Amino acid sequence: MELLERFVAGDLDAFESVFRQLQREVHGAILRIVRDPAAAEDLTLETFWRIYRARARFDPARGLSAWAHTIATNLAFTYVRGAAREVSLTVDVPAVSPPDDSLHGAVRHAVAELPPRLRQVALAALIEERSYPEIAQVLGISVEAVKSRQFRAVRLLRKKLKRMGVEP
Repeated sequence: MELLERFVAGDLDAFESVFRQLQREVHGAILRIVRDPAAAEDLTLETFWRIYRARARFDPARGLSAWAHTIATNLAFTYVRGAAREVSLTVDVPAVSPPDDSLHGAVRHAVAELPPRLRQVALAALIEERSYPEIAQVLGISVEAVKSRQFRAVRLLRKKLKRMGVEP
């Protein structure tokens, strides 16, 4: 708790410690959404810049990880929405085959094809095994919305895997 209080007070050493503790988690969350390592690096730095600027509004009694994850996720979704507007395809693109013939490769490919909002929930719930309330808090949505998105993600994953010849 002392570290977070020092961070809120503007202690740069405390901020550096917070950065080191959360950098990998924040970068990973962003990368799973944007799927572009260079953009993820930039968005990770922007996330921590925003965390530092908003430190006075942070309550040290609450979890910094969830707060950082919320900021990172919002930035990543904003980036994806902006990138989607910049690159709009007018031609049908054929489906890409999985990167390898393994079950792991097929699942990874199917997850990568999910829409960003469904992919984020699927990764958090199914891979990271986060609780529904935690996912809801991070994404700023209701627990029911998390459950609905997870249900839709699983249904889409089953369809995609079936088309690839993998029976889930």
